[in-house]
Amino acid sequence: MKSTIAANIDEYIAAFPQATQAILQQIRATIQKAAPAATEAISYAIPTFKLNGNLVHFAAFKNHIGFYPAPTGGEAFKKDLSAYKTGKGSVQFPIDQPMPLGLITRIVKFRVKEMAKKK
Repeated sequence: MKSTIAANIDEYIAAFPQATQAILQQIRATIQKAAPAATEAISYAIPTFKLNGNLVHFAAFKNHIGFYPAPTGGEAFKKDLSAYKTGKGSVQFPIDQPMPLGLITRIVKFRVKEMAKKK
């Protein structure tokens, strides 16, 4: 991975191996579908979807995909996320397992509702 910050999500995804790119595109499409009004950006040097502020972030690492539904998405779905390694505002989806796209959809929709209240 290059050390320069990507200008956009396409550039970010292109910096990874093919297999990782496919997973990132899958997650991106899932988020777009769950939050069609959200806009794409690079924030904290990683792909971000914005809707009245930061909605969710995601990032690729060697062995996992980091998903950041901060500040409340992780807490609200604690039981669903218990099978994964979690941290403050983050969850790690192992790269060698199918991505839980249904769960990502539910979390994103939860965050959309939450951000609508912020308007």
